[in-house]
Amino acid sequence: MHPSAVNSDNLVELADVHFGYNARPVLNGIRMSIPRGKVVAIMGGSGCGKTTILRLLGGQLKPRSGSVSIAGQRVEALSHGGLYRLRRSMGVLFQFGALFTDLSVFDNVAFPLREHTALPESMIRDLVLMKLNAVGLRGAAHLRPSELSGGMARRVALARAIALDPMLIMYDEPFTGLDPISVGVIANLIRRLNDALGATSIVVTHDVEDSFKIVDYLYFVSEGVIVAQGTPDQIRASREPFVHQFVFGEVDGPVPFHYPGAAYAQDLGLERRG
Repeated sequence: MHPSAVNSDNLVELADVHFGYNARPVLNGIRMSIPRGKVVAIMGGSGCGKTTILRLLGGQLKPRSGSVSIAGQRVEALSHGGLYRLRRSMGVLFQFGALFTDLSVFDNVAFPLREHTALPESMIRDLVLMKLNAVGLRGAAHLRPSELSGGMARRVALARAIALDPMLIMYDEPFTGLDPISVGVIANLIRRLNDALGATSIVVTHDVEDSFKIVDYLYFVSEGVIVAQGTPDQIRASREPFVHQFVFGEVDGPVPFHYPGAAYAQDLGLERRG
């Protein structure tokens, strides 16, 4: 079933969204409907606008036209206070984790709880240990980020992202730079924590193999538009040339191996010699 079939079930709606940086267009009429409780991936080549979509959802950017809605609220129309309250119900796992290097693992996860709530420290302690236990790192609470492996740091960042039990969790390239074991662990946690929390997750990623195992639905973005969408099985069977090249990692296709330029013979001067 297409995810926009029952609009009342959608947590996130992007309706005809256009956005650009100065004179450079990035998104050209993006439409997305993301149902509650699902894990949805946004894929595409570098620079196609995937992270820009996350920034529009978070309110860091505003669309030139169209609307971005979360739980029925128009993000671009919210006041500063309204946006702050909405963000309290959103968790973000930034690319490479973005942990505070001067804080311990415990204090990194406690940060959003201290920032957004007035809970006593005893309760914050219990909640932090609960979140760390969920990602398998309760025993690492006293460590500093510099003492963590890449996979451990990403798991701490995930514990921080879910500290406030958000209704929407956004992941920006969560698998980048990780070894295969860590990628599998993070992928499993994304799916398991989404279902346990009753949340909705949006995963921006290039990782086809591991993301296809955990997501319910995918959007492929190319040159600012959605070129394909569907379930993992539907995407694998897609005949859209860009999607086929991306999914199967083909060297040449709509995204060419050679950067556009003059004919090779012309660059070598062979045409003049002939």
